[in-house]
Amino acid sequence: MNFQNAIKSGFRNYANFNGRSSRSAYWYWMFFNAVLIVVLLSVSSNLANLGILGTFIPRLAVAVRRMHDTGRRGWWVLVPVADIIFACQASHQNENEFGPPPPPGA
Repeated sequence: MNFQNAIKSGFRNYANFNGRSSRSAYWYWMFFNAVLIVVLLSVSSNLANLGILGTFIPRLAVAVRRMHDTGRRGWWVLVPVADIIFACQASHQNENEFGPPPPPGA
């Protein structure tokens, strides 16, 4: 998945906590969030706060779907170090209890 598709997917699945999200989709989404907050923070802290609020639910949804992609329950996003370690791990190539793997580039 490329950067642009990851951003589209993040907003398209705004509050979708079901299914799976690829490693590239997750990291592109997190990079987009970091850049967005830095840009908004350079303009105004109030805008940055709005940006954080506006992307909180999709950021959480992508993280939960990423945990699903590694074969883990979404609750792992609440464990600060574990979620980063799990997000770095390779995806399960086959279908797991959370569904089929995300199609390449989608």
